[in-house]
Amino acid sequence: MTKDSSESFVASSSPITVFAPAKINLVLRILDRRTDGFHNLWSLMQTVRLEDEVVIRINREHADIRLQCDVPSLSVDHTNLVYRAAEAVLRRCERRIGVEIVLAKRIPMGAGLGGGSSDAAATIVGLDRALNLGWSSADMAQVGQALGSDVPFFFCAPSAVVTGRGEQVHPVRIAGNRWVVLVNPGFSVETKWAYQELSSSRAQVRPLSDIHAALGRESGISWEQALEVAENDFEAPVFRAHPSLQEIKQALMAQGAEAALLSGSGATVFGIFRNEGEARQAQAHFQTQPRLKVFAAVALSGPLIVKS
Repeated sequence: MTKDSSESFVASSSPITVFAPAKINLVLRILDRRTDGFHNLWSLMQTVRLEDEVVIRINREHADIRLQCDVPSLSVDHTNLVYRAAEAVLRRCERRIGVEIVLAKRIPMGAGLGGGSSDAAATIVGLDRALNLGWSSADMAQVGQALGSDVPFFFCAPSAVVTGRGEQVHPVRIAGNRWVVLVNPGFSVETKWAYQELSSSRAQVRPLSDIHAALGRESGISWEQALEVAENDFEAPVFRAHPSLQEIKQALMAQGAEAALLSGSGATVFGIFRNEGEARQAQAHFQTQPRLKVFAAVALSGPLIVKS
């Protein structure tokens, strides 16, 4: 039975702020197609400190979900992942109460950086705190799984090996520190198109390597180990259609990146740098090109940050 806002349960009336980080794919292998139409994948994912901000407040004076966003073009109804995440939490905990959410976007949209999925995860984390639900990471990941393939990863951040369609997450600690320069070309690559191009352009699926399989069984690795096997199956079809992205990758390497890759299906390309100074220098190089959105951010070493 649904519990309404008049029932006594502990809920915070103070705003809860959750910082939703971007993710990069240090490895992204697209494997066989599943019977449900999705593809099995194998990915080593890492969060970086390029963050959206999700502010949640419980309001007992109404029983609606009210979402505001600082990007006018972004919908604020049930088509938005944040709105749907709030719906899913309230449905799961059987509570009917007013939820007000303010979303401040900094992560480029449709960029291969998981911004929407991270925002959804942040909403679940924030409502767990605001409603005093006491859910485990596994509980929250189960709610998030129905919203999108990338959502469960963010409950195991900062780094993890992700398999299946994205719902199987194995946390892996990457020892050490790195900085990441993210270069977004100002256009997006449709994920569905990228999958279609990849499927039509390869004769067969290359099996997962023994090295990747071994990494997936580890609880901790070094940055050197991760970067030694960095690759993204989407690069071939996406670079073929958008040669400027390959040029960005080459330019990142020329600026001293240890590795550079397309993130997700694009269109953001990132480079890994040993320290902030090298990253800032590379960032300055790309910022001379007005069409590009360029960010330098540290690779995170902890979970989503919550402030109340």
